[in-house]
Amino acid sequence: MKESVHIGELIKAKMQEDGRSASWLAEKLHCDRSNIYRIYRTHHIDTEQLLYISTLLSHDFFSHYSSLLSANSK
Repeated sequence: MKESVHIGELIKAKMQEDGRSASWLAEKLHCDRSNIYRIYRTHHIDTEQLLYISTLLSHDFFSHYSSLLSANSK
């Protein structure tokens, strides 16, 4: 694979774009705010959790992987 997706950075950027705080997401995910900061630093995330975060933020984070897959298959 030529490139990779840093999903945590993408989630963090979307949160900032929407004016959402780590505390807000922690409340929605029923976890501690420190877990959200851990998500921001990670390159990998469970698909069920990513689906839930995508729903909460109204953003298809899976599309970033699909785009990368398409680019790498050319």
